[in-house]
Amino acid sequence: MTNDASNNEHKPDNSHKPDISKANDCPSLPANASTLDTIVYWLGIGLGSGLPRRAPGTWGTVGGLIIAIPLMSLGFVPFLIITILSCVIGVWICGRTAELMQMHDDPHIVWDEWSGIWITLLPFSYLNVSIANFWQDMTQALSILSLAVAFILFRFFDIIKPPPIGWADEKVAGGLGIMLDDIIAGVMAAIVWIIFIAGVML
Repeated sequence: MTNDASNNEHKPDNSHKPDISKANDCPSLPANASTLDTIVYWLGIGLGSGLPRRAPGTWGTVGGLIIAIPLMSLGFVPFLIITILSCVIGVWICGRTAELMQMHDDPHIVWDEWSGIWITLLPFSYLNVSIANFWQDMTQALSILSLAVAFILFRFFDIIKPPPIGWADEKVAGGLGIMLDDIIAGVMAAIVWIIFIAGVML
């Protein structure tokens, strides 16, 4: 009985997930956290972009978008590799951050939003093939529109959670569960983004 209580003490709590329609404080890092856990925690909250008490997922996505822009300047293949690694490593980052917060999928955990918006931006990165003129191209109206549409689409799918996003959010546990719904949302947003931009360019 004592062992079970001790084990449960370190498991994220699913039963008291904060109401995201209200302002919520970000759970603090435990005082005895190791250096590694401190790094993981700050990655989990998107280097602070997930700290706002209201709409941390939206602010986290803004942070992910800002970080994505210089990453895309490296070219499509490096950005693709970074995005894949962020999804794989993100399972551990999000899972460990949830353990540190003692809360499964706390809304202030936004590494999943970072990975999701990066997936959404992959088609944009592929089409923006001119690395030499990348920063000049980024100031063009179509590029700005493309980034705005990608952001709106990802937030739409991440918030509304149509199937199978909602299923992944409710049925898959742990770090994978935190990541999976945003990965699917990113893929769905990317597909709709391609359709939208194709329509604009025709």
